[in-house]
Amino acid sequence: MDWGIPPGGIASSVELETAVPALVSSEVDTTSAATTVSLKRSARRVGYCGVSVIIVNYYQWANTRQLLRQLQDCSAWSRGRIRVVVVDNGGSGTGWTDTVGGIRVRYESRNLGFAGGVNRGVRELDRWRWGIWRTDGAVYEWFLLLNPDVTVPAGFLDAVMDIVEQLTVEEPRAGVVGLRLCNPDGSLQGSCGRFPTLGSTLRGLLRPRAWRKCQMLNIQQRQQVDWVTGGCLLVRRDCFEQLGGLDESFFLYYEDVDFCHRAKAAGWQVLYEPRIIVTHHWPLHARVVPAPLRLITRHALMQFARKHWGRWSNWCLHRLVWFEALYRAGWAYLCRRHRDSACYQQLRYLVRDISQGRLPSIPQRLAFASRYLRKIAAAQGLVPDRSE
Repeated sequence: MDWGIPPGGIASSVELETAVPALVSSEVDTTSAATTVSLKRSARRVGYCGVSVIIVNYYQWANTRQLLRQLQDCSAWSRGRIRVVVVDNGGSGTGWTDTVGGIRVRYESRNLGFAGGVNRGVRELDRWRWGIWRTDGAVYEWFLLLNPDVTVPAGFLDAVMDIVEQLTVEEPRAGVVGLRLCNPDGSLQGSCGRFPTLGSTLRGLLRPRAWRKCQMLNIQQRQQVDWVTGGCLLVRRDCFEQLGGLDESFFLYYEDVDFCHRAKAAGWQVLYEPRIIVTHHWPLHARVVPAPLRLITRHALMQFARKHWGRWSNWCLHRLVWFEALYRAGWAYLCRRHRDSACYQQLRYLVRDISQGRLPSIPQRLAFASRYLRKIAAAQGLVPDRSE
């Protein structure tokens, strides 16, 4: 049995980069030929715009390496306007050996969860002067969060630069932007939604898994939404810093919904941008959810409810999850799936801890489930390359 490493710990980092590429005028047209919609640039300049990509890798180095090579297929890279930090979240070892300017790898000794990994990636960026970030001029920076299991088209980051330059000038309160996600067969994948309530969560049990949390917005123009998924997410640095980053009390899932909720409460706009398309290969709704992962998703929902729902809604949710865990634990025991039964027993303890305010006990419940995440992540395999 493969055992992962529980959350928490101290990080170390390794930088892989070459000489800084020469900067050219930011007036150069970088419109991507792969983007079917022309994105109008504003003539008024406000300084340099830059995009910093953060990829949280967990035992998926084959996918991460492939994604890194796809990201380099753009002109913005050679002009020093893109930098990438990969957070290797859990000690899976050196996975990126190419010496490529604009890429830095941070190796974490333990699995910090997605929110913790992203926040450590931003800290790494704060210490790294690269490309336009070495100049004395103003830099209007956006963070781009990407999952390793996505495929991006040629010129993807040039199209992203068009978006952020436009928003920086025309939409000063645009803080969070989600891009259009598609399934490998080209069909639309839900990547945004309404903030969950107890009622919507219960109604979702009657829907297909792909529709329980997300909306399918088949639109062609940018529009405001409640929340967008963190698997392919643009965040303005000013918004990220004002909110203090992602909430690390979420180990995995719902940290994106919580961030968007806090962003809207602080007066930022949350937008869905359908004109840039990214293929997402392993969404949660398309996979079997094993017991350890179900424990983590239930924790994420209860944590969101604890922060944003009322007392009565929390009371109902806790009872529902507790009885679900009791039923699943008994069934798993009868089927001789003892690991699953133990996970659901831990889920019952987790419900009790949250209900009674025993927050210091929660990390050990998550640590129990995280022991099995390495095997779950590795089972996703290599995503098809876009050239295939």
